[in-house]
Amino acid sequence: MTVRSPPPLLERDPHPTTGRRHCDPRPHPHPYRRPARRTRPQSPGVPGVPGVPGVPGVPGVPGVRALPPLDLGQLPALTTALAARAAEHDRDASFPSEGFVLAQEAGLLTATVAARHGGPGAGLADTVRILRALGAGDPAVALVTAMTLFTHAAQARTPGWPPAAYAALLDEAATGPALVNSLRVEPELGSPVRGGLPATTARREGGDWLLTGRKIYSTGAVGLSRMLVFARTDEDPVRVGTFIVRAGSPGLTVEPTWDHVGLRASRSDDVVLNSTPVPADDVIALDEPGDTPGARPDPETGAWNAFGLTALYLGVAGAARDWLTGFLHDRVPTALGAPLAALPRFQSAVGEIEAALLGANTLVDAVADRIDDGDPEAAEQAGAIKVLGTRAAITAVEQAVALTGNHGLTRANPLQRYYRDVLCARVHTPQDDSVLLTTGRAALARALDRRSTPKGD
Repeated sequence: MTVRSPPPLLERDPHPTTGRRHCDPRPHPHPYRRPARRTRPQSPGVPGVPGVPGVPGVPGVPGVRALPPLDLGQLPALTTALAARAAEHDRDASFPSEGFVLAQEAGLLTATVAARHGGPGAGLADTVRILRALGAGDPAVALVTAMTLFTHAAQARTPGWPPAAYAALLDEAATGPALVNSLRVEPELGSPVRGGLPATTARREGGDWLLTGRKIYSTGAVGLSRMLVFARTDEDPVRVGTFIVRAGSPGLTVEPTWDHVGLRASRSDDVVLNSTPVPADDVIALDEPGDTPGARPDPETGAWNAFGLTALYLGVAGAARDWLTGFLHDRVPTALGAPLAALPRFQSAVGEIEAALLGANTLVDAVADRIDDGDPEAAEQAGAIKVLGTRAAITAVEQAVALTGNHGLTRANPLQRYYRDVLCARVHTPQDDSVLLTTGRAALARALDRRSTPKGD
């Protein structure tokens, strides 16, 4: 794999000019910071299958090494550690590799691996907790972690990976970060969730598929171990599927095109494939396309995406709130002779931010629990809750900026970074317009149903 160096920035953010911290960057204690949920213990080994004792193997495939145990108790310290370098990575648009090492050592990157594969089998509620904490520290780390956790969770619910390919991924994840993301967006296609066949093409040659095409906004591309590339075959009839491309494959190039205002360290660059070989069996769900080839396969998959990303941005908003409250205590105007925190205007404004974030976090946590319990109606509500949660996060940070004026927009302070990052909540699918259209149509349809139902029925 070729990784081209990014061009020098025309303007670089200055290094912070003050070493003073306005507040402790650890997560703020609140009622919605609930205790760790119980996770299932690792399954015993499978007799007769090679591998490390205590780790189940995959039938017919050598066993994988033990995954790091999940330790949710490390989340506060990990948030602090990520926050310590987040400004540097944002300034340089550099990939936060060391943050993923810390996440891997705490078992966070493999939290959703199924118990049958030697993982803790964490559900959506624990995933929300993880991503909220990581988002408060460095949302770029949180975003790539989210994509990795969603991949393992989908495999736990509906196995689709070839057994040998998944076992190899887990074996790599036992000793270091093995990051995974789906590469689906293309220059002409946009997001495939709204329909359309990908331009990226897979051509069969011998025992391989050869992939050719370009993917844009490929989050974490420079650090991914596996790229799940959405592509079409050159057959007649055409089939579409997800091809498992390993980092370092011939013909694979990461072009440093990511020059974004927010989430700069996520390195969501372009990936170019030029006859990149993929073993013939390393394909997930290769089939003829339906009416919407790129649509998410089921409501629960969409719910994981919606809730996980909402939690991430609520974490960003929580970090902004924490900085704001510290700033208001530290800022003592000469004419006032007291901290800004003593003024009722600021107390009420902070109360409004606090109430909005408390409500959004509580809603996300409660419905995530329902999804873990198998409530199908909860999964159907995910899009609307994403709209509510991300809007609460964005509004909270906007209010913090308005309260602090020039201080909030000064590069030496992190609030401007939180603001740039939280705005990225709007770009993730399902986007607000699609959610509100679907939700509105459903509400109007229910109204018609009520009118057509005879009274007394």
